[in-house]
Amino acid sequence: MIDVSASPAHLPLLLSPSDRPLPLFTVAQLRVLETQAAAGLPEHTLMARAGAACAQYLTERAAHDGSLASAHPVWIAAGPGNNGGDALVAATRLRQAGIAAEVCMPIEVKADDARWALSEARAAGVPISHVPPASLDAYGWIVDGLFGIGLARPLEGVFADLAARIGRRASTHGRVLALDVPSGLDSDAGNVVEGGIAVRATETVTFLGAKPGLYMSRGRDLAGAVTVAPLGVDLPVPGDVARLNAPSSFASHFPARSFASHKGTFGSLAVVGGDTGMCGAPILAARAALHTGAGKVHVAFVGEGAPPYDAPYPELMLHPAGTLALEAMDALAIGCGMGHEPRAVSLLERALASDLPLVIDADALNLVARDSSLADRLAARGAFDANTDGTTRACVLTPHPLEAARLMRCDAGSIQRDRVGAARALAERFGAVVVLKGAGTVIASPDGRAAVNPTGNAALATGGTGDVLGGIIGAFMAQGLPSYEAALAGVYLHGWAADTLTANGQGPAGLTAGELAPAVRGLLNRLIYPTRD
Repeated sequence: MIDVSASPAHLPLLLSPSDRPLPLFTVAQLRVLETQAAAGLPEHTLMARAGAACAQYLTERAAHDGSLASAHPVWIAAGPGNNGGDALVAATRLRQAGIAAEVCMPIEVKADDARWALSEARAAGVPISHVPPASLDAYGWIVDGLFGIGLARPLEGVFADLAARIGRRASTHGRVLALDVPSGLDSDAGNVVEGGIAVRATETVTFLGAKPGLYMSRGRDLAGAVTVAPLGVDLPVPGDVARLNAPSSFASHFPARSFASHKGTFGSLAVVGGDTGMCGAPILAARAALHTGAGKVHVAFVGEGAPPYDAPYPELMLHPAGTLALEAMDALAIGCGMGHEPRAVSLLERALASDLPLVIDADALNLVARDSSLADRLAARGAFDANTDGTTRACVLTPHPLEAARLMRCDAGSIQRDRVGAARALAERFGAVVVLKGAGTVIASPDGRAAVNPTGNAALATGGTGDVLGGIIGAFMAQGLPSYEAALAGVYLHGWAADTLTANGQGPAGLTAGELAPAVRGLLNRLIYPTRD
């Protein structure tokens, strides 16, 4: 029998709440930390606790819906390594709790810990088969215990077939739980090995600590809802670990809104962009800035034919770009719809020569990428938040993967293979905070800090949402937030607005960029400035 003292029945499961900046451990970091933790514990302890955590999760998750009734057993796919051992322990614990569970183990487990788990499962009378059933429809839950974080090759043969079958089950019936990570997923980057396949789960219980790949790229789709089971181990956090973006990382940096405030208190932002025929982009950004608390918002149009004022929001002040008084601004967001004409280059040069906090987006990023002199001027602006002479030259770059690839002189695939590393490299290269957009947006600072954002969904995959994000970050910088915290807050609230609107039936299909700003305003006030009774 499994030693209950080594795997307590009610180890705490730590849900991954959106208000906690969970550390995100790479495989290399976890290997070191796991070895250190195991050295101070009786043998098999971590595997026993991992399997117990899985069994506990299933019983608690399904208690209200009857999905673990005897007529609907749990079907568990066990691989040949330690992930398969975790799965076998889970099956044993379920059976000991009176819950029917069956194990499919195409290849018998080999690792020492997993061999122990197999002997415990056999002693407990767990049915173990080497051949999967013809259909998975009769089972209440499917558990993916094929492979964990150690897999570095594509799934093949029977394991690829099982991954495909489990994924189809997730798409039709749901109730697919992955142990540690969905099999076949790179837990560092959130990618599937090229030419391979990975399990699609609806839920994942991940062990010891959270992994960045569960929140990025394909991982967001494949992992489903993520729960962290720390297994009773308090892991030390390395100084270079990335974290999950969360309100507690930025909320304290917002200015108070006292009764004595006035419009100058919360800064003046200028949004520069809008070449001829592209005036909508800076207006979207400016409206977002207005909704997120900037005291005054200007729009400076690069091209001809701009409207004299914005009828829905006449509070915005619209100008030809050449007439904008930079010295009167507190921050500048430049690039949306700006084009690539010489006048755009001249405006970017002027912005880079200023001491204003900058948000550089879209066309401005592409100008920097194609002109080494602009890139050098950006990198030479100085410290990323404040210089020794008292000037502030904070800068935030907001590239999508292709724009990041142009800046790094590589291809977008290289960026996506290591999003955290790419964002950090860009931040170091330009001395700026970098917002690498995409599924699991990465925010990186030149001082080495990095965060992966957990909010947002496919509703943001439409034109103009990036302009809205740039306006939000610019508004926060105009209000005095440091560049890293302004980026964290902007990305988090932008994604949270999409999640909220989608939950209310306004997405993911058909949500427009213009709908985001009012939603962000409501969430900002709820989070930062709640009404007191």
